[in-house]
Amino acid sequence: MGEGMEEYSRAAALHLAAGVQMAAAGIVTLACLRAAVRSFGLLLRSGDPGTETEAARLHLGRWLVLALEFQVAADILRTAATPTWTDLGQLAVVIVLRTVLNYVLRREIAESAARDRGATDSRPPPAGPGPTVPG
Repeated sequence: MGEGMEEYSRAAALHLAAGVQMAAAGIVTLACLRAAVRSFGLLLRSGDPGTETEAARLHLGRWLVLALEFQVAADILRTAATPTWTDLGQLAVVIVLRTVLNYVLRREIAESAARDRGATDSRPPPAGPGPTVPG
């Protein structure tokens, strides 16, 4: 009975891993389609799309990081079901890749936010009724 349950658990984990991997593929596909539509829209517009292209790129990057999280989950399930050195090596590579991408993306988001704050701070304050505090 114990051996049958172990086989059932292994098969269930492999099926779950396949489903999670399909979810990751779906996220990547939809994120890329959305980014492509957004990019084509920016390409067809006149003027400088500067910050909008960066926003589109960062948006795509966020979704790719999420998809990598799903991929790590699928690899963990697969490794739990059939732990081989190859699976463990692949899992380690995916985790390192996800960590590096996550770090780079977070740094770029922080730099983009700092640039946006700098652009906002350099604008003159809006004129309007109300007291002005001397500075």
